[in-house]
Amino acid sequence: MSARVDILLLLPFALLPGARNLQVTPPAPSAPTASFGYTDLARELRLEEKFLALPEAARAGAHMRVLTSAPHVAGSPEDRKTADYVARQFRAAGLETEIVPYRVLLNEPVEERVEAWDAKGRPLMSGPTHEHLLDTLPPGDPRIPMPFNGSSASGEVSGELVYANYGRKEDFDALAEAHIDLRGKIVLCRYGANFRGAKVYLAEQRGAAGVVLYSDPTDDGAGRGETWPYGPWRPDAAVQSGSVQYLFRYPGDPETPGVASTPTLPDTARIRNFTGTNGGQPGIVVLPLSAHDAAPLLKALTGPIAPEDWQGGIDTRYRLAGGVRIHLRSRQNYQRRIIWNVVGSLRGAEAPDEWIIAGNHRDAWSYGAADPVSGTAAMLEAVRGLGTLVHQGWRPRRSLMLCSWDAEEQGLIGSTEWVEDHPDLVAHAVAYFNMDVAVSGPNFSAAAAPSLKQFLRDIARQVPSPQGGTVYQQWRVEQAGSELRAPGAAEVRITALGAGSDYTPFFAHAGVPSADISSEGAYGVYHSIFDNYDWYTQNADPHFAYLRQMAQVFGLEILRMDGAAILPYDDASYAHEILVALEAARARADDARLRTLDFARARDAALRFYSAARALRALQQMPPAAPARRRQINGALREAEAALLAPEGLPGRPWYRHLIFAPGQTTGYAALMLPGINEALEARDLAQASQQIDRLALALNRAAHSLETAH
Repeated sequence: MSARVDILLLLPFALLPGARNLQVTPPAPSAPTASFGYTDLARELRLEEKFLALPEAARAGAHMRVLTSAPHVAGSPEDRKTADYVARQFRAAGLETEIVPYRVLLNEPVEERVEAWDAKGRPLMSGPTHEHLLDTLPPGDPRIPMPFNGSSASGEVSGELVYANYGRKEDFDALAEAHIDLRGKIVLCRYGANFRGAKVYLAEQRGAAGVVLYSDPTDDGAGRGETWPYGPWRPDAAVQSGSVQYLFRYPGDPETPGVASTPTLPDTARIRNFTGTNGGQPGIVVLPLSAHDAAPLLKALTGPIAPEDWQGGIDTRYRLAGGVRIHLRSRQNYQRRIIWNVVGSLRGAEAPDEWIIAGNHRDAWSYGAADPVSGTAAMLEAVRGLGTLVHQGWRPRRSLMLCSWDAEEQGLIGSTEWVEDHPDLVAHAVAYFNMDVAVSGPNFSAAAAPSLKQFLRDIARQVPSPQGGTVYQQWRVEQAGSELRAPGAAEVRITALGAGSDYTPFFAHAGVPSADISSEGAYGVYHSIFDNYDWYTQNADPHFAYLRQMAQVFGLEILRMDGAAILPYDDASYAHEILVALEAARARADDARLRTLDFARARDAALRFYSAARALRALQQMPPAAPARRRQINGALREAEAALLAPEGLPGRPWYRHLIFAPGQTTGYAALMLPGINEALEARDLAQASQQIDRLALALNRAAHSLETAH
């Protein structure tokens, strides 16, 4: 995020002669007080204190043991058993609960083969080698799938091997500058730095016939420290599975973008042309390898030495190409399979049509202790705490919905299909709170819509940390030693939402203010069979203290949003971030010699949005007593958030409708701010950039108008 620039600010300033030609950014608005949106903060805090005492570490640990007892890939019988378990816990807490099925296209591996030879035809490897099973895992358990990439094509291809580092756009550009043609080649990329699907997309775009992905020891293995079972990092034989769906185009069932894939949806409603760089899935073969299997490939390359920052942790000088021929064979069984979301709800007493939705996904590539069972275990303890409050006489002001999503790993499928299935309900959601890898270590972190960032900071100040003090205090200490918070900065940094988890359909498609929380650490076994109960209890959270912490934070998000008479959105900070991003885009346009672009209309609209949010803050800090007036103000706040959507979506990817945030098409997970404008600038497309500026100005004026109606 660009540095904040202080200037004189007030609405009349924008009306001064010549103001349209000035570069103006308002200062960061002062943080709202902890009473932001509440009529009786003392009563709210008493309720929160009661809740904070309810989640129990031992109970969360018991959920962890049950839910990691078997591998549970989406659509499997074991996955269904986890749905039944979660549903029982929801019902025991008093939630009205249903298991909601969807019928979606999923692949599972039937055969995967990698063979390679050196320049003299001598065999280098024949594999892949199966992940080594430890004594703590059932040897030969047939329920453990071989490592695979969700959304990979089936096929058989041969070609020269080319090493492409992390498979970022700049890496592929460097290969092109080195005159290495990727057409018909097999590209070897290491995991990390961007979403695996973006690596494949960029390779396919440049004509590659296949992609091999591997985990380099420098990134999450021996180059970081002791490997499992002696430490937390990835052993050489471990393989990272994962989806390579083109999530930055659209998530969910690849055959039904924008349409809910219900069990009764006719096949005629499904699309057929969903592969290739214009679709949602790769049209080429993608296979994952361990560092153990990638080593002989990298050692046998004979061409130009790779740049120094492309070198990794395998004992050889990494080279770009030459000397290795490789053959890939992949047979993937694609079928429409049933997946199961679990949805539990409590009806609100005062504003039942305002929904607070919170969730975590349940499926895993194998045992999934950190990812995602830690989130499910924490969520279940939060649900039990909320149920206890209900049993003691508490009634939520708004309606609450708790969700256990399925098939997240294959492409955010369960949550996306549910959002597409319930557009009217989602339009009345005032917040979506997410957990995914809730606990992999002790360091709290968060990502959120700008309107919820201060809300999260205030919650972190209320929750005790297992390390002493509060979560906020430990968060601040941890960030002080990293690049995430500049020295002397007043607040901890909360990152932007991209497309890394189930908040994506709520935020990027439906415009629901969303947040994602986690507690992070040394997590080298991501998406492998070693992400199991033993690894978790020896490395991440031996006493389940952080599961309890995350249950407390998650539950407090729900309670505090529910208790607010006026929604505690901080739209002034939102507008400030937009103004900073607009100034950065304007500077980028100057650098790209697109100086004829007129950013003034969007900047003026953002200033109007900022001023309207500042004017509304008095009502948020001193909420009116009349319920009808509160409903009017809350409606205006929610409409302002929804106004930032473009009904027609972003250019080339209409499923993504948010004009302020979307995943970057070459990064995948990471958020790109003002995506329509910045992608047009990247393409040097003056007409599209101008069109996107106009659309942003219209959206910001709509948002400002919504807030102004509530004054």
